[in-house]
Amino acid sequence: MSLELLEGSEAIARAMIAAGCRFFAGYPMTPFTEVLEGMAEHLPEVGGVCVNAESELEAIGMAWGAAAGGTRAATGSVGQGLSLMQESIAELCFARVPMVVLNMARGQGDYFQATRGGGHGDYRTIVLAPADLPEAVELVQLAFDLADRFRNPVMFMGDYYLAHVVEAVDTGPRVFPPLPAKDWALDGSTSGTGKARIVSPIMPTKRDAPVFVEYGAYLEAIGERMDAMTSAVEPLFEEGGCDDADYVVVAYGTPARIVRYVAEKMRREGVRVGFFRPISLYPFPVEALVAATRSVKCVGVYELNAGQMIDDVRLTGIDRTVEFIGGISFDDSGFGIAPELTPARVEARIRRAMEDMAGQGVQEVAA
Repeated sequence: MSLELLEGSEAIARAMIAAGCRFFAGYPMTPFTEVLEGMAEHLPEVGGVCVNAESELEAIGMAWGAAAGGTRAATGSVGQGLSLMQESIAELCFARVPMVVLNMARGQGDYFQATRGGGHGDYRTIVLAPADLPEAVELVQLAFDLADRFRNPVMFMGDYYLAHVVEAVDTGPRVFPPLPAKDWALDGSTSGTGKARIVSPIMPTKRDAPVFVEYGAYLEAIGERMDAMTSAVEPLFEEGGCDDADYVVVAYGTPARIVRYVAEKMRREGVRVGFFRPISLYPFPVEALVAATRSVKCVGVYELNAGQMIDDVRLTGIDRTVEFIGGISFDDSGFGIAPELTPARVEARIRRAMEDMAGQGVQEVAA
């Protein structure tokens, strides 16, 4: 292991290159800009290509072309830029083209966008959300493995903090099980043979193929592929202090790092509070969260938005009151440096919620 003290955007860029990414395209929007700069500096050193595209539409189109040719490729933006990419993300899923898409978000208002998508038709992307830089280095490499394994885009959820924090990390390559051969890739080897391959969001075969698959049948098959992917991906999570907790706080990403610190501090002071952090936002760790909250009196959801992940928490069917204890919080720049995201303020929200719970009584809270 070789540890280096690196800023987040630099570490993420190096980890993607270590994972074998050889094409990257994007349009600069902070805090995604800093990752783009890291890729522009380091990709040419390994024979890769980084393009500062004219817009997010061009960026994902370029990455699509590289990925369809069998190259490990990635793109990304902040939530605003990813809004422009939604059609292409959906089409990538239909065409079964693997790609890693970064959302270096300005806050946590993009949860619905990442986990539900804004494109057309039936599709899902795997979504991974690290809480710190060492985990980000691991997950961004896992994202490339999962994308190739399931031939599907994978979303990596970062934020302003993750891009700018400085931590000691090892950005070297991780080892994963062998992958299927990319015998579908448009690498030019079958051109002119009469058996040229096709990568398309509307058909898996050419029209003159011996067995032609109609568009409707192709769309119907998407459901089975989504189910197979979802059932094969093991949901990732972290939990602490849930076994005897009266109150469990659920949070993801950088804010979960603060929630974890606060929960551990409160437990040392004798307060029975636990924390639960989904690492994979899709597939969501349903069974693990149900198990972690089986004996609690109430579940609080802390997000820096108006309440989005709380829908997934409620959809688990937890037989406890689920309440929102987060809120929208931005600095004047709108970059997501949230004034509310301090240990003291997070602790105040948790204590206030627990006091309200105690005042209402266990029976009423559990009803």
